[in-house]
Amino acid sequence: MQPPPQADESWTVASAKAKLSEVIERAQSTPQTITRNGKPSVVVVSAEEWQRKTTRKGTLAEFLMQSPLRGADLDLERQRDEPRDPAL
Repeated sequence: MQPPPQADESWTVASAKAKLSEVIERAQSTPQTITRNGKPSVVVVSAEEWQRKTTRKGTLAEFLMQSPLRGADLDLERQRDEPRDPAL
């Protein structure tokens, strides 16, 4: 039997299933990686961390207005190629 992973180690799917409560508890403070076939598959994070990472910070217009390229007077040309055939 595999010893339980430390906070900085990843979990196999089998160990994560067997110790789901512990995975959830540790994810409250540190993201927990679950591996499948030896490769990272998913990361479990707290709901608070997920909310922080996925909350929109402003609008697209605000983002564009704050761009360092704003006012750079870039000379961009639009391509005038024929549209592609959607059947291809």
